[in-house]
Amino acid sequence: MGLISQILTLPLAPVRGTVWVLERVVETAENEYYDPAPVEQELAALERALLAGQIDEETFDRREDELLDRLDEIRAHAQHRNP
Repeated sequence: MGLISQILTLPLAPVRGTVWVLERVVETAENEYYDPAPVEQELAALERALLAGQIDEETFDRREDELLDRLDEIRAHAQHRNP
């Protein structure tokens, strides 16, 4: 950008800064949402609860299916972002 362009667009600097911050917030939120570690930890905790007799087989199966579907969604997202 030339000097004149910079001077003319200077009033937009706060908007550009706000947009940049919002982009970083969205990026961070997506990274947290698509992180497989919490889902894997929940699967392990679910299995421990089943083995300890804290939940029945039906509850385990239903919740396990939900978590595995979530892992599939995370993997598909990761594959889509990194073809």
